[in-house]
Parts: sequence; structure tokens; C-alpha cells
Amino acid sequence: MKWLVLVFGKTVGKEYPPLLMDYCKRIGKYCDFEYKEIPNSAPSSISVKEIQEREYKILSQFIKKGDCLVLMDEKGKEYNSVEWASFMEQQQIRSSKRILFVIGGAYGFTDLQKQEANHLISLSKMTFTHQMARLILLEQLYRGFTILNNQPYHHNQ
Repeated sequence: MKWLVLVFGKTVGKEYPPLLMDYCKRIGKYCDFEYKEIPNSAPSSISVKEIQEREYKILSQFIKKGDCLVLMDEKGKEYNSVEWASFMEQQQIRSSKRILFVIGGAYGFTDLQKQEANHLISLSKMTFTHQMARLILLEQLYRGFTILNNQPYHHNQ
């Protein structure tokens, strides 16, 4: 199974890419993994709805039959780290091809995208910058894999 993280927009700030790539490398030790940024190509003069629709079309190009689509959404389900690892394990069992985790653009996802998703997941009740959300998602994927593989990274007390 392939694990794919798709993020809309460019990573801003020179401090983030090395951290993101470090977690990508760590995750890659546990699975077939890819991290992909989808550049923001929307002009600032278009409406929020038009931006969301444009991103919907772009995302649709990445989704293949049999994929498990997980949208990172502020209204999604929340997990603690052990529950998250269990969720990851269940996806490995249930999904035959790929699991796609998507961090949308600044305006989130359309209602249609949310309906089409297999899962909506929230990283927290707090709001994070897109840069931090990327890093947190990757760190939590890595943490989940270490929990599933009984590695000492996560200290469950």
C-alpha cells in the first residue's frame, strides 16, 4: 500500500523543508510514502468558492479508484496518538491501493469533497498555519508507525 500526503500551496519559510523531509524519510522506512505539494495557481482576484472549486478539480486528478481519501479538516474526528495508530492500522488492512491524506488550501474543502471523502480528520481543535499542519501530520504519521512497530519514540504512560 502506498501512503500519500498531498498539500495545497507552497511551503513558506526556509526552516520547514528540512523538517518535512526528515519526517518523510523516517516514514519511508515503514511504508511506500510520498509527500507532494500542489502549487497554488489561483489568482487573488477570484472568489473563495472559485478557489475551492479549482482545488477540487486539481485534487480529483490525483484520486484513483480504490483510494482511501482522508481530508484534514477542522471539523473532522480527533484522535489521541494511540487511537491514531489504530486508525492507521485499520487503513492498512482495509485499503488495497493507496491512502491519501490531504491538507487543503486556505479555504478548506467544498461540501462535495467532504461528502466524497472516506474520512475527515482534525489535527486539533486549535488552528495551525498550513506550514505547521504539514509538519504535525507528518510527525503524527511517523509516531503512528512507531507505535504500530513497538518503537520507543512514543512514550505511553
